[in-house]
Amino acid sequence: MIKELIVVEGKSDTVAIKRAVKADTIETGGSAVDRKVIGKIALAMERRGVIILTDPDHAGERIRKIVSSKVPGCKHAFIPEKDATRKGDIGVENASPEAIRHALEHVHTSFEGAPALIRMEDLMAAGMMVHPRAAERRMALGNLLGIGYCNGKQLYKRLAMFGITREEFSIALAQIDQGGITS
Repeated sequence: MIKELIVVEGKSDTVAIKRAVKADTIETGGSAVDRKVIGKIALAMERRGVIILTDPDHAGERIRKIVSSKVPGCKHAFIPEKDATRKGDIGVENASPEAIRHALEHVHTSFEGAPALIRMEDLMAAGMMVHPRAAERRMALGNLLGIGYCNGKQLYKRLAMFGITREEFSIALAQIDQGGITS
């Protein structure tokens, strides 16, 4: 049984979570997260803690940002897009139980205002920005570090927010460079 409540987008996501692990969920009901849902999540945070596990798409990221900003200290779990896609549809409900368990085993806690350990210049030098394959490289890096895909500016913020060290960054970058890009 997972102690924390898992924030998901809808009923299908809850069904997928329950196939993978014993856990309780809070459904946002889509990307328009209302005050009532935020209130439930805040109470859950006080009592048991919260893990946000949303779809690896724009709407999922929007929900993640809304919940994180209203309820600080949430933990974050990410499923890579390739593991959450079936017949062109992206969502937690499409992920295998193994992919869900893997995401929940590699949860990150966000620390708002944490100092950046990796500089913007490091991201540029690593080909994560202003590079012909920057998006692919960011996808691979996000998957390896378990922080999800994002644009260059968001990557910079996430690396700081999740306290990713220079060593973790370097190891993941070496994997990308040695084995080719695996998004």
